Amino acid sequence: MILMDTHVWIWLADESNQLTEEHRQIIDQHRGDGLGVSVISCWEVAKLVEYGRLKLACPVEEWMEAAIALPSVRLLELTPRIAVASTKLPGDFHRDPADQIIVATSRVYDLELLTVDERILKYEHVRTL
Repeated sequence: MILMDTHVWIWLADESNQLTEEHRQIIDQHRGDGLGVSVISCWEVAKLVEYGRLKLACPVEEWMEAAIALPSVRLLELTPRIAVASTKLPGDFHRDPADQIIVATSRVYDLELLTVDERILKYEHVRTL
């Protein structure tokens, strides 16, 4: 299984052109093992819609239901272990709590993280794709 960052999950669900061919291939290669989505990504999508930074083709509740039901998508819970790990990330990591939880989820489950977030890609304590 791999873990998809919030933006990758949005692009996949919306069939966006922002999802590169390379990312599509990575997703297709890992469908059999599962495409993980942190539950914090659900919150992040809802907040982006609330703030007007993300426009969806349908109400957020409908979008969420469809995006979670995509083939091979597996919603990963926010466990106490992940919550604590997000506050104890090694090295220097930025203060965005959603990113901290996503990175901690990747580390706790030992999953590679598919992201285009430069701050995460530069963080040496998480495996990225």
